[in-house]
Amino acid sequence: MSGSLVNTIWTICYFVVLCGLSLYGLHRYVIVYLFLKNRNRPPVPLGNFEELPRITVQLPVFNELYVVERLLKSVAALDYPRERLQVQVLDDSTDETTDIAAKCVAELKARGLDIELVHRTDRTGFKAGALEAGMASCTGEFVLILDADFVPAPDMLLKTVHFFTDPKVGMIQTRWGHLNRTYSVLTRVQAMFLDGHLLLEQTARSRAGRFFNFNGTAGLWRRSCIADSGGWQHDTLTEDLDLSYRAQLKGWRFIFLPDLVTPAELPVDMNGFKSQQHRWTKGSIQTCMKLLPKVWRADLPLLIKLESTAHLTSNYAYLLLFFLCILMHPATGGEGSAFSWHSLLINVPIYLSASLPAAIFYVIAQRALHPKTWVRELVLLPMVLALGIGLAINNARAVLEAMFGHQSEFTRTPKYGIESKTQSWKKARYVPIKSIVPFIEMLFAIYFSYLLGCAVAYEQWLNAMFLSLFLVGFSYVALCSLAQWMPNLRFPGRDSGAPLAA
Repeated sequence: MSGSLVNTIWTICYFVVLCGLSLYGLHRYVIVYLFLKNRNRPPVPLGNFEELPRITVQLPVFNELYVVERLLKSVAALDYPRERLQVQVLDDSTDETTDIAAKCVAELKARGLDIELVHRTDRTGFKAGALEAGMASCTGEFVLILDADFVPAPDMLLKTVHFFTDPKVGMIQTRWGHLNRTYSVLTRVQAMFLDGHLLLEQTARSRAGRFFNFNGTAGLWRRSCIADSGGWQHDTLTEDLDLSYRAQLKGWRFIFLPDLVTPAELPVDMNGFKSQQHRWTKGSIQTCMKLLPKVWRADLPLLIKLESTAHLTSNYAYLLLFFLCILMHPATGGEGSAFSWHSLLINVPIYLSASLPAAIFYVIAQRALHPKTWVRELVLLPMVLALGIGLAINNARAVLEAMFGHQSEFTRTPKYGIESKTQSWKKARYVPIKSIVPFIEMLFAIYFSYLLGCAVAYEQWLNAMFLSLFLVGFSYVALCSLAQWMPNLRFPGRDSGAPLAA
């Protein structure tokens, strides 16, 4: 095969990948438009219950010795009639979390709270299995689900339950807050990631009548909606997304409340964060493969089908990003000018449609959430974009595992009860996750340092700016991951606070 033919094929593949990424980038404009159009149309309940219904609070936990006590104390402080409240601690733990939880449960039961500890020893179905097992003794008409690191506000139930006066409402989702947002660069960037999804995407989809998903925690379900939709199933790693789509396909309506915040702890270590992202990415693709054909066969408006397609396939963008990383070289060498036809006709419009929408997306989210201080958050915007790129290998692997049916466990995200900068997670009991991925990420960082050098040598300043995000992203993700294996290595993303109090 001649060199010119190889270059032609390579350039075509590069262009196709960039076009695919651009489509997902352009979809962000749709989300921003729907958010801005509907942001002043908050949902209101049809009425108020004359007699408050019974609610069951389900708390699925697995080896959460650092946060389970905090969780139970916050649930005990919920402002809701005790005779109308049931609490289930759905514990699959294999460490002393069970003993800590049992002691707290006994104390709260003695104070008059209807609370039980349901301990399983086999973890069948993981979180979905625990939730399904809890339904056997569930007495509530409605179910509040809280992960172990969440701290609900006392008035959470009273501010949500009345939306169920509409018999068509099956689920109510509150917005996640961040207990440790300012702990490190990593937590601040994560917060910006989640703010974009939890504010813009959820609000836009909810108020525009599109399908959106329960976020796995900090939300209430109508128990009959869960049963009508087929219950909790564990053939994907995102049981929340799976049940959400099955319920909406059945005609149930969901409500998102962006102004009601339920704070939680962000992962403070890079490997824990990557493990969480891997699970979410893999599970979303599994759900896509399972349910997207049903969405297109359903009697639904075309706009809902198109939005559901963009939503369920969105993580394929990481696979495209991985291919872009491999195909990047032909676009960076030998042009000789920052204003070549190649840059003007291909790179400039593609970069603007793929990268600019992400930047606008996160700027809009921060401005909506922090109208007085949002400008200060923009300092981290390049890091937000870089970290998204740095996750490409980790998340592309998750996409491929889902596509080829590779089975894996539901790996919990380690949480350490971190709420302030004075605390440290380094001496916590959890063992750092080790894999070959950080070394591959480091190789990509070295590769992009070469490409960046080429772009600078050929005075391609637009490419140089773009490539610097790749270099920073892969370097940061790789070094933070490797630093967890090396106790004496200090690097931004490792904390330097006081020892953790268990």
